[in-house]
Amino acid sequence: MITISTREHAGTRIGRITIDRPDKKNAFTPTMLAEVREHLRTLDGGATVGDSSPAVGAIVLDGAGAAFCSGFDLSLCRDNSDALGLLLDGLAQVIRTMRECAAPIVIAAHGAAIAGGCALLGGADVVITHHEAKIGYPVVRLGISPAVSGPWLAQGVGFGRARELLLNPTLITGWDAYRLGLAHECIEDAGKVRDRAMAVAEHLASKPRCGIVATKRWLNELTPAHDAAELALHTSLTLVGSPEERQRLAALWKS
Repeated sequence: MITISTREHAGTRIGRITIDRPDKKNAFTPTMLAEVREHLRTLDGGATVGDSSPAVGAIVLDGAGAAFCSGFDLSLCRDNSDALGLLLDGLAQVIRTMRECAAPIVIAAHGAAIAGGCALLGGADVVITHHEAKIGYPVVRLGISPAVSGPWLAQGVGFGRARELLLNPTLITGWDAYRLGLAHECIEDAGKVRDRAMAVAEHLASKPRCGIVATKRWLNELTPAHDAAELALHTSLTLVGSPEERQRLAALWKS
């Protein structure tokens, strides 16, 4: 489930999109990813980075419960051979939409941002986390490639670090994510991450709208990734249904 809300602050509106499936650690379904994308467009008012009038001044993306997002709901793949491909495509579309939004995107990555949840960090303008958060891309151990995250991750941490993070299935702490550049701010208290993200969003929303939008447009032109993102998605999709992926997912369900 995805919830959407807005609040007024100093003459502007702040949008908030919450991944609200805490009983599943906010694991995504294809429908949820489609909802996130639609809500981003709604809050942005149909604007793009070439438009000076998004509907809100900034957007916060956060998660309900103990974690931001644990990635995909892989139980869907047990009975639906198309589910993983739909999840990967939906994730790629959400990240692209985040980058295309005229309004700045702030992520509150509390608790855990894992696999697809970690991939979302690459689409944000600002990521707030905390010291003990669990962050990373452990999906290679399941025969799934996190390549879909690569182009956006590399822009934040560099190609060398991106290579290490994508190939290594271990998780890192929020402090390590901050040190590497995957997160932009790291606080001590997990319970205050969402409040801090909202404060950052309010600060960004208070800035001159035209200046923010023009800067986002320029940053996208400076670091284009759409072509690489399409190739990365294709790489991830090529492993869908492979013998290794089916074998490892089956072992996961038996454990």
